[in-house]
Amino acid sequence: MKVLVAGAGRMGSIRIEDLVADPRVSSVSVTNRSNERAQTVAAQFGATVVPWESIADTDADAAVVAVGTDAHELVFDAVLPRGIPVLCEKPIALTLAATQGVIYTASAHGSSLQIGFQRRFDDAIRVVHDSIESGRVGTLYSLTMTAHDHTPSEREFIAGSGGIFRDMLVHDFDLVRWLTGSEIETVFATKGVLAHADYADFDDADVCSVIAVTTSGVQVVITGTRHDALGQDVRLEAFGSYDSISAGLNPRTPLRTAENSLPLNTDPYRGFVDRFRDAFRNETHSFVSFAAGEIANPCPPESAVESLRIAVACEQSVETGSAVRLIDVN
Repeated sequence: MKVLVAGAGRMGSIRIEDLVADPRVSSVSVTNRSNERAQTVAAQFGATVVPWESIADTDADAAVVAVGTDAHELVFDAVLPRGIPVLCEKPIALTLAATQGVIYTASAHGSSLQIGFQRRFDDAIRVVHDSIESGRVGTLYSLTMTAHDHTPSEREFIAGSGGIFRDMLVHDFDLVRWLTGSEIETVFATKGVLAHADYADFDDADVCSVIAVTTSGVQVVITGTRHDALGQDVRLEAFGSYDSISAGLNPRTPLRTAENSLPLNTDPYRGFVDRFRDAFRNETHSFVSFAAGEIANPCPPESAVESLRIAVACEQSVETGSAVRLIDVN
């Protein structure tokens, strides 16, 4: 299988490294708006460089879109008409209309989209999913989710990120749908800027919280922060009538207990790549399996639409100070 990777930044480099290591992939080519950056990454992993203006002419059986969101449209215009499988880092686009437009175009050309929600491929989170799906947890009562970045974003990133709900918590929104097997019905959200003023300049936030209820009645509480002094803290707890189970609570969790009875905060996670490096590897491997026709799409494009819809609902809730029904968000 020949795979084209558009993007030679942090995510593009991760995808290239994992694709090169997959024996089912015969060649990996990389293209980037900065050709110098593409050359550097290609040399590091043994990939081939493709000029940015030649994306549409590149011979590939599958593609990975790992460029900034502002360049997604250009890459989609080049690869979707070819009808090949595409792994797209979230978000597809920053609005519901644009996201649905890309999905329509992909469908019209027979190009299948897998969305890059890597937390679905985290081993511990999958155990929680399987425990719920199998019935071992019993009736699922509630989910409690934590999403705390280690370091605040650079100002340049904040300007085009889409905000804390669309950029950061969208991963948690996807997990709620995936773990519960149901849609979110209502959300109530708050956000604020407590320590990092750059976020306020872009009407963004460094802290937020979400209370949600699914159509099946599961109660969900999510907290998000753009700074955690101890490290990258992403975890969740599922509480049911038979069992309670957590993911992300282990010796590397950046957390101290007042009782000092658990071995936490040992070599704490230093960023989202450190926290989810194995998950990214599992996800890339899964994409190759999907592109080869070996499995069904593990993260279909509808997941991007519905997770973005939840993010928009959270923004509307902040604006109105009221709970928002997802059925009213179009």
